[in-house]
Formats: sequence, structure tokens, C-alpha cells
Amino acid sequence: MAKRTFSSFEIFLIFLLVITTGITVALLSLLFITSGTIENHTGFPSTQGPPATQSPPATQGSAAPQNSTPSRGPTTTQASPTPSTPEPTLFQNFSGYHIGVGRADCTGQVSDINLMGYAKTGQYARGILTRLYSRAFIMAEPDGSNRIVFVSIDIGMVSQRLRLEVLSRLQNKYGSLYRRDNVILSGTHTHSGPAGYFQYTTFVIASEGFSNRTFEYMVTGIVESIEIAHKNMKPGKIFINKGTVDGAQINRSPTSYLWNPQSERARYSSNTDKEMVLLKMVDLNGEELGLISWFAIHPVSMKNTNHLVNSDNVGYASYLFEQEKNKGYLPGEGPYVAAFASSNLGDVSPNVLGPQCTNTGESCDNANSSCPIGGELYESASQEVTGPLASAHQWVNMTDVTVWLNSTHTVKTCKPALGYSFAAGTIDGFGTVSFTQGMTEGDSFWDTLRDQVLGKPSEEIKECHKPKPVLLQTGELLNPHPWHPDIVDVQIVTLGFLAITAIPGEFTTMSGRRLRQAVREEFEAYGMLNMTVVISGLCNVYTHYITTYEEYQAQRYEAASTIYGPHTLSAYIQLFRVLAKAIATDTVANLSSGPKPPFFEELMSPLIPNIVDRAPEGTTFGDVLLPANTIYRVGEVVEVTFVGANPKNSAENRTHQTFLTVEKYEATSATWQIMHNDASWETRFYWHKGSLGLSNATIQWHIPDTAQPGTYRIKYFGHSRKQDLLKPAVLLSFESTPSVFEVTTTW
Repeated sequence: MAKRTFSSFEIFLIFLLVITTGITVALLSLLFITSGTIENHTGFPSTQGPPATQSPPATQGSAAPQNSTPSRGPTTTQASPTPSTPEPTLFQNFSGYHIGVGRADCTGQVSDINLMGYAKTGQYARGILTRLYSRAFIMAEPDGSNRIVFVSIDIGMVSQRLRLEVLSRLQNKYGSLYRRDNVILSGTHTHSGPAGYFQYTTFVIASEGFSNRTFEYMVTGIVESIEIAHKNMKPGKIFINKGTVDGAQINRSPTSYLWNPQSERARYSSNTDKEMVLLKMVDLNGEELGLISWFAIHPVSMKNTNHLVNSDNVGYASYLFEQEKNKGYLPGEGPYVAAFASSNLGDVSPNVLGPQCTNTGESCDNANSSCPIGGELYESASQEVTGPLASAHQWVNMTDVTVWLNSTHTVKTCKPALGYSFAAGTIDGFGTVSFTQGMTEGDSFWDTLRDQVLGKPSEEIKECHKPKPVLLQTGELLNPHPWHPDIVDVQIVTLGFLAITAIPGEFTTMSGRRLRQAVREEFEAYGMLNMTVVISGLCNVYTHYITTYEEYQAQRYEAASTIYGPHTLSAYIQLFRVLAKAIATDTVANLSSGPKPPFFEELMSPLIPNIVDRAPEGTTFGDVLLPANTIYRVGEVVEVTFVGANPKNSAENRTHQTFLTVEKYEATSATWQIMHNDASWETRFYWHKGSLGLSNATIQWHIPDTAQPGTYRIKYFGHSRKQDLLKPAVLLSFESTPSVFEVTTTW
């Protein structure tokens, strides 16, 4: 009989069962250092109108107005009633918009933390390929009366806790200028960014704890990018273009797509959305400021075998475009900002040749071949965007939405639950061996295990989610905090004839098409004709996937991960219609704010502890262990290994803005010029963790064909953790001795 191997998911569940039966302590009291309390986020208006989901689509009754702002956010700082930062003087006599762009580092930890996306046990960050950035765009009307903010962030998704904290800090600094209704935070959905910035238990477990250092790093970067955009605002114009991008994507659940009505599918030429929508921003002198592009593609070109933090394919697109426009600047620097934002990517994969992993011998570093750059669309963008700005937002209890199928029949959304096929994963990242996609029946072994560990799911939740067999009844698991969100953001901002719908999850291709059509029709019904509607994904709070009702019946991974049940999409369509109508009829002020989301104070600490860094006897941090060769040709790889320290220290003490530099000696000035940093695609920073605080750091430079012959050196920067007896730990910055070598084009 063959020996059975257990997957990480199976081991996790069995471990929970042993713990609960062995010591009879509640499951998560062992995982959490303190259980904490659930606190309502008191920084937002206390007035609550009836949920916008209990009646047919209609403008809600009076409640908290849309421009209500927090008097106090998740942080305890008391907000000033007026902005503490002077408002830039806005020149008003022009046609166009005030435009501000900004970019800031939001990388977070690059070691001792799970990467967020694949939920694969053991996929810890062990270094960095590229930095992660927050890219902010502010657009305001000429008189400054209305403005909107769109932020695209190189992270897996925006968490509710992240958004609440960002809004609080913006309110503390700017008063009512930047609010919940006019600020969109959208994650690019890279699967190679750090986890650890969530508050709901499902994601905290997947992250193996809450990392305050990563959370603070991200919040600071997002706010800083908005501050930069705010300071840089100038009169300008915005142009829009659309075009088809072929050969960059496939539908990874094509059989689910076929469940949609044939008459509906016949209206489209493909089972993925190939259209890219792009905004080009220039000032009144024609100087280029930035771009925002929306295109449906999963950033999973880096597979679940990867351990280097990076922004994946869409981040690579931003990198290339910004390098082209910011000549002479290092990556992450320069005035031009390019965001390649997420869209309805739920069932869309970039792996057009199928999944490939590094252990097969083939490179998974295929971002260059599968990344839509959109240069032609940008250069030919000529249709100017004109018209007023508007925004509408509501919080909604997504577990209790009454959906009107017609004037007489209603259905309901469900408390959150994950189905069996959730554990199967996708072709981009396979899950556990005992689960497959398309499971519409449970398994007695796993049902029994779940019932003993977590309790039995109610008949109500099982009935509501059919035909999904419930694996985890997350909506009924509340300790030490709820496992999934009940309160969800819905939001639309309009820029002239462009409407941006902020989606709190991953819409599939057909789900996105239905929402765009419904929102467009709602605008047209109230006089706003020829609207262009874009889906902006992974916004404001994460709620997994949203399939169509028909796709839900197939119960592949995306359907099993549609946590509010089979009518989730219909509920969102109804809710976004309400927002569109309010904008079109100028009744946004009458919308209820909805129930306020919670903000949890006490969260599970990271499972990996902080320990003191140690250098081998006779060495110090930054010493060269394996130097570079004396000479290299272009196309070769330089590699240097140093005595290292844990890179997560540098997420706390940010004395250095990079872990590495590649520098070239300039004889004419007798100086070393930085040619590359750790945000450069040509560099790699690997951290090798040893025992008892010992570690090494290896830096690689893949010498590009454009490198000029000459003398180069590689330097390493870091922070070591030191703690003397009975004293608090301190972080000490260091930099390495350089490793010098020559680069030549020939031997």
C-alpha cells in the first residue's frame, strides 16, 4: 500500500483537531495572544439609515451625507476640523482638471512573512526582486470644488483595516477634503507581496499573524503617495483610449464560463475581456504626468515557488513605462507615474502556455512575455475627458441583502462560507491533493473533522449556499474575531463620461460585463448617456470572488470562493445601480452611509518571533563572504554574498531606502554613481536564514546589454537587531564593504 502524504491544508486541520480534543481549549485561544474586543470603527458618522439593500433599487432616505467625515479614525489622534496642510493655490480659469500624481514605497517586510495570494504554507518572503509602490492620482475640477483620488497599490488586495487607517490619517491631515466616498484604494493583486495586514481571521491565519511593521509601512506609503500628488497638483488635461490586447491572457475556468447563457456569450468574441482602457494625463503645456490603465489579468506570472517580493506582471508594466518616461532616474524615482490597475480578473490567467514552475527547469520569470504594456494606446490617446466629477459610497451588510429579481420575487445573500473547491486552488496555484475543482458534494471525513474542530455549519447557511458544499462556515465563526467581513464598501466615482466602479473582490469576466452593462444602463436611464464604465478590482475591502449565478452552479474554485452565495453578483448590480442613479440625479447627499465596519484592535501576533542577529566570530555585518569575480561580460550574472542580518528589521528602521546598490566609477569626477538599486529588474536580493540569528545575504546583478564597460561595485545595506540583557532591542544600520569588479563587452 502506498504511503499517503498529507497536504499542508490537511496537516493544518488535523493539527487543529488534536489541539481541541487534547486540551479542550477553544481553537483560536491558542492562536491568539489576546482575544481582544470587537470595536466599531467610531471615527465615522454615527447616523445609520436603513441598509441600502432591503428594498428595490431606489434612492435611500435621508441619513449621513456623503461628505460626512471621521471625527476620529482608527488611530487615537483627534482630527482638526480644518485641514492642517495648506491647500495649494488652484488656478481656475482653464478648461480641464487639476491633476496631481504621486508614488511612494509601500514594500513592507521582505523576510519572515508569508507572501499573500496563493495561501501556500511555507511560501515565506526571502528577499526582494522589485519594490512595491503606491501610485496616487488626484483629479479636481477647475474651482477645486469636487475631486477624486484613485490609488493603485502593488499589494495583493486592499484590506478593510488598511483602508480605514488610511482614511483616518487623511482626515487628520486634510479635514473633509479626502473622504470615504472620493478615495478609491485598489490593489494590483500581485501574489508576491507580503501578507499580514488584515483583520479578519481567515486572512490572519493565512498570513500567520498580523504584522504591524508591514501594516504601518503600507499605510505610510499609501498616505505619502497621496500627499505627493496633493502637493503636485497642476492644471492639465486627461485623454482616454481603448484597445484590444491579444495573446496576454486565458480564461482559467472555461467550463464555468460555458454555464452562462449561449445568447449572452454570443455577444462577445472571447471568454476573457481583452479591452484595455487607458487614461493619459498631461499638463497644459503638454508635459506628460502619468497614466492609469485597467486590464483584466491575474498577476501570477510569478508562481507559488517564488520567494522574492515583487510586483509581478502589472508591476513590471509600470516599471517599464516609468523607466521609459523618467529617463536618467532610478526605479521608483522621477515625476512620471504609471499605474496598471486591476479589473475583472477573477477567472483570467496570464499563463497562456499553462502553469509552469521553477522546479520543472523552466523559468517562471515570464512577466516580460505576458505583460500588457499599452504603449500604442497611450501615444494615440486623443479623446479628451471632460465634465464634472462626482462620487458615491455606501457601506453594506452583504450577509443580508434582499435582491429583487423582478417586481415581485426576491432572494437573499448569505452569511460567508467557503466551498470544497476553494481548497483545490486553480491552474495558477494548485491547492490540496484531496480536493478538486467542481465539487458539489462534501466529504464525510472532512465534514466530521470540521464539525469537531469548528462546529457544525447551520442548516440555514448550508441551504443558502447550495449547490456549494460548505467546507468552512466562516460567517458563523466569530472568535476571536469574525472570519470574514459582513460590512463591505460599494463605490463609484465619475470623471466626466468615465465611471470607475470600485469592486471589493475579484469579478469573473462575465460578472464584470454584466455589472458594466447594468451601471451604464442606469446612467442612461437618468440622462447620462454614452458612459464608459470600468471595473476597478480588489478595492477597499477583500471578499474573495464574485461569479455569475450560472458559473456558481459549476462550483469551480472561483464559485466556491464566492462567499456571499449564489446571488452575490445580483446584489452588487443592485447596489451599484443605486449609486449610479444617485450620481445621475444629483441625490448623492440623500444616500445612507450604511452600517459602519469594525476596526479590531487586538490581533494575532506573527508566529515567527524577532530574534537577535549574530555575525560569525571574527566578522561583522556586511563583510564579504564570497566576493565577485574580477571581470564579467554583459549578459553574465554578478553574485556577491555578505554576512547578513534579517531584512525585516529594515521595515522598522528605514535609514536605508534600498538593500543594495550597483555603482559605476566615473573617473572624470572620481565618484561612484548609482546605476541600480533593489527596485531594478536586473537585481536580486536573497536572504539565507541560518540558525541562532546567523544569516547570509546574496546579491545578484544580471548585467544588461546596455551596461557600459568600466569599474563597478556592489554594496549591501541593512539593519541588525541587538539586545543587551534587561534592555529593549535596538536596530543598528550598517553597510557593507564593497565588492569591486570590471565589466567588459568582450574578452
